Amino acid sequence: MVQPLLELRGVNKSFGVVHVLHDVDFAVYPGQVTALVGDNGAGKSTLVKIIAGIYGRDSGDYFFDGKKVEVHGPRDVAHLGVEVVYQDLALCDNLDIVQNMFLGREEKGRIGLDEIAMESRARETLASLSVRTVKSVRQSVASLSGGQRQTVAIAKAVLWNSKVVLLDEPTAALGVAQTRQVLDLVRRLADRGLGVVLISHNMGDVFEVADRITALYLGRVAADVPAKDVNHSQVVELITAGRSGDLGISENPANASV
Repeated sequence: MVQPLLELRGVNKSFGVVHVLHDVDFAVYPGQVTALVGDNGAGKSTLVKIIAGIYGRDSGDYFFDGKKVEVHGPRDVAHLGVEVVYQDLALCDNLDIVQNMFLGREEKGRIGLDEIAMESRARETLASLSVRTVKSVRQSVASLSGGQRQTVAIAKAVLWNSKVVLLDEPTAALGVAQTRQVLDLVRRLADRGLGVVLISHNMGDVFEVADRITALYLGRVAADVPAKDVNHSQVVELITAGRSGDLGISENPANASV
């Protein structure tokens, strides 16, 4: 097995008396799409926020490129090369594509901002991802479709030579054609050698692009398996019951004390 780009080992997280994550192991591999699935309340959002440095860990270790690292906030995570594209995309409608992609990280010239350099880098990034649906990098984000917005948010994430990209429900509000564009882009990210995490409730999307599937159930990892080794029904059972045949959690966490 190739060494993971990003790995969490034995992670626990509680909020007061509520134990949200229980000894969670999670790994992201270069050139692969790892689908993180689970029902509402399974702990997906908490796990993503721990990876992103928004939440701290009560216990457990954080590894990047095989080395144990200390993460104290989102800046540390960004410095490692981990970017998160949240469901709300965090784009500013009143700014154009270039301004959004460089927001907070603007390049400076001798006098003011280096608009030419930023515009060039924005074009190169979109071209490297084979994005052809955007007419101009100077379009305002307000004029873009949902699929184009998602594309800009993903391009913004990879602009900074990121190694791992987490995508939170990237196709949730998209139509069929726009979903196709985004899934193709997700696959291209992995083909470029990035480690991609796809958080999704859509099993069709998961099985179309994922290489591995990690299923969470009540804060525990029910399974971490190659996508080719499971089917749709098995994943649904892992999500809803924590077990499918011989695969899953031996003890039902719902009956266990926390």
